[in-house]
Amino acid sequence: MIIRTPEERADSIEAGKRLGAILEELSHAVHPGITTKDMNALAEKLIQEGGDGMPFKGYSPEGAPYPYPTALCISVNDEVVHGIPSERVLKEGDIVTLDLGLTHHGIIMDSALTVPVGKTDSRSYALMDTTQAALEAGIAAARPGARVGDISHAIEESFKGSGFSVVKILGGHGVGRHVHEEPFIGNTGHPGTGPEILSGMVLALEPIANAGKPHVDMLDDDYTFATRDGSRSAHFEHSILIEDAETIVLTRRPNETGS
Repeated sequence: MIIRTPEERADSIEAGKRLGAILEELSHAVHPGITTKDMNALAEKLIQEGGDGMPFKGYSPEGAPYPYPTALCISVNDEVVHGIPSERVLKEGDIVTLDLGLTHHGIIMDSALTVPVGKTDSRSYALMDTTQAALEAGIAAARPGARVGDISHAIEESFKGSGFSVVKILGGHGVGRHVHEEPFIGNTGHPGTGPEILSGMVLALEPIANAGKPHVDMLDDDYTFATRDGSRSAHFEHSILIEDAETIVLTRRPNETGS
């Protein structure tokens, strides 16, 4: 989607603000003993209270055997993305990714973060911190006249020397009128390559990294990706609006520290 009118711009900013606030509230609700189903119920409640829509619920990606059943994707430990909420109980030391979409006045926003359940181990904290820093590096590279490969390269370079593996088959995308729009934004790439970034574009950047090897497999539910070696995975995502003056991080959470 290319933002062309003041109304589209205002709605995009408001949609992002609402989603950021909900994700922050969800992150604070994570604690040992809560189920992933309970987390989804809270996400749906908060979205509905704002009069907004749930773009993930009922969404049918190409090739999926059935529509995604919930508003929230929630992935625990070795689950990488698209985990389906269930009766699974979160435990002290787990890490959990909350990936949520929101539709406001027909405009979709998409954002994610990985948080610890209680306290976790030092390597998991490092994995989360490094992946979040990679997102900020990607955001800094997103500007009019740059190329998609510049974003991908900035994300990839951010992981160099970290000891963590970038998941190459998953990445970011355009977002706006649909959950997934062009262009695909890989988390590895070469500068100066790919589609040009234009003022008015809305992009969802989402670096994903594993503590072990980069290989992932689809689980039997036909949605959840998990690490092949059982290592933990982290995922951070923001929807951003490209403008001539600056790049606006639409889904920044109220108490989040960002560049």
